[in-house]
Amino acid sequence: MALFLVQHGLSLPKDRDPEKSLSPEGIADTERIAGVARGYAIHVSGIRHSGKKRAAQTAEIFAKSLEPARGAEKISGINPMDDVAEFAKIANSKDDLMLVGHLPFMEKLTAYLVTGSAEKPVFKFQNSGIVCLDEEPDIGWLIKWTLMPRIK
Repeated sequence: MALFLVQHGLSLPKDRDPEKSLSPEGIADTERIAGVARGYAIHVSGIRHSGKKRAAQTAEIFAKSLEPARGAEKISGINPMDDVAEFAKIANSKDDLMLVGHLPFMEKLTAYLVTGSAEKPVFKFQNSGIVCLDEEPDIGWLIKWTLMPRIK
């Protein structure tokens, strides 16, 4: 059981696309990572995204590969500047849920769950990458594994 955190795929610059849709590179990276996740038989029960176009597109690509029973849909509370402490109150690893969102929220949520503080990052996200968190009894949240488009 896990919580999967994903930063949306690389998007087009705002001056080229005000909605910041995924770029061709962002689509390719997301499809590649989603395919690797499928190859590893990663089970995701549902995918939730912020509703911003780049996050929704990223979520749909993952949903196509991973075929979650509960599909992909928009939720509130995971936009870039939303309060991670509020979201952490409802976060759990029992649902095998994937969240597709933005920085700084994803990095701050990871730090908050792992350390209790959102202020000191514990992992540097990449566009389209997955950070898998798991909740261990008597320990709390741990980074179980990551899958990134690039090693850098």
